Amino acid sequence: MFNLPNTLRDKTDITFYGLLFTVLTILLLGNAFGTVDTAFHFTSFTLGVWGKYLCYAVLAISLNMLWGYTGLLCLGQCLFFALGGYAFGMYLILMIGVDPTYNTALPDFMDFMGISELPSFWIPFHNPLFAFIAAIVVPGIIGFIFGLLAFRSRIKGVYFSILTQALTYAAALLFFRNEFGFGGNNGFTNFKYILGEDIRNESTTRWLFAASAILLAFIYWLTSWLLKTKFGKIQQAIRDSENRVRFSGYSTTHFKVFIFVLSAMIAGAAGALYVPQAGIINPGEMWPTKGLDIVVWVAVGGRGTKIGPVIGAIVVSFLKSWATRVYPEYWLIILGAVFILVVLFMPDGIVGLWNKAKVYLSTFYGKNNTPADSPKKKA
Repeated sequence: MFNLPNTLRDKTDITFYGLLFTVLTILLLGNAFGTVDTAFHFTSFTLGVWGKYLCYAVLAISLNMLWGYTGLLCLGQCLFFALGGYAFGMYLILMIGVDPTYNTALPDFMDFMGISELPSFWIPFHNPLFAFIAAIVVPGIIGFIFGLLAFRSRIKGVYFSILTQALTYAAALLFFRNEFGFGGNNGFTNFKYILGEDIRNESTTRWLFAASAILLAFIYWLTSWLLKTKFGKIQQAIRDSENRVRFSGYSTTHFKVFIFVLSAMIAGAAGALYVPQAGIINPGEMWPTKGLDIVVWVAVGGRGTKIGPVIGAIVVSFLKSWATRVYPEYWLIILGAVFILVVLFMPDGIVGLWNKAKVYLSTFYGKNNTPADSPKKKA
């Protein structure tokens, strides 16, 4: 008899893949074939916005791997996201071509800085595959170095969170001051081409959105699979009681370093797909407040759940898009109020609230409970 893979036998996974496929199909078909000025037409702008939401969802999953399943609250996940964005942004900015103002093929900020020749480490980024690999590998290397130093010193808890935020803050300052020669506070922008196609074409917007959905589906599958392995069980055991795991003979340092590097690489991949859809990457993406936004996404959706971070990232991002347009001066107050409400009344997030509602409804309708004085059937 044919057996479905474990990740397709879980109702949560089936629901996730079903919703993702539905959203993907409706938006793509609405953009390609929908009649203008009707409810079934979705503009390229809408498609780009939802593409960014999906990238945010991948970023939230990467933090949930650390915080939700390993017990490590990282406030620097935005750094890895931004590094991935910068790596792929290097390719995009090299594809702009000759600048009519300076009459060179160098990026504008290099012309402005008086650089007459492209630095040697930029040359490989003419290749899009190299740029995407670098967007994954560079955050992984930074994560490995920092994680090895932190976890070998047995730094955890609030101290680990503070250190990750300090690392992010230091990196943001270096990028803002243009210490690395990446355009300073302006960063990279004005992208024109990707893989030989005009980045502003509707067809390009569609396949970038589809690529974001595919990445989200893959990362969700990877998380589901990992949780069912021995590694995933040990990972959750570290979250619940690291000392017991260590006394059982496991090197918790190796496990935490691995999961930290993996989450950094996932965040980098999300950043690489985010940049061509956002049209810009600058040091603001790695500012510490961005790291706090990701924490809010995971908390609102449901920490330690597979679908919770996805829901939280999309819901909060949608709320931000609405609030910054209607009540721009009150957005931070609204965000703070949402976080307080979640901490006080929804500690398990939206997913936890839904699970409690299901238990309550099943109890109310008597589906899963039998009164103590009810007659029992005779054998």
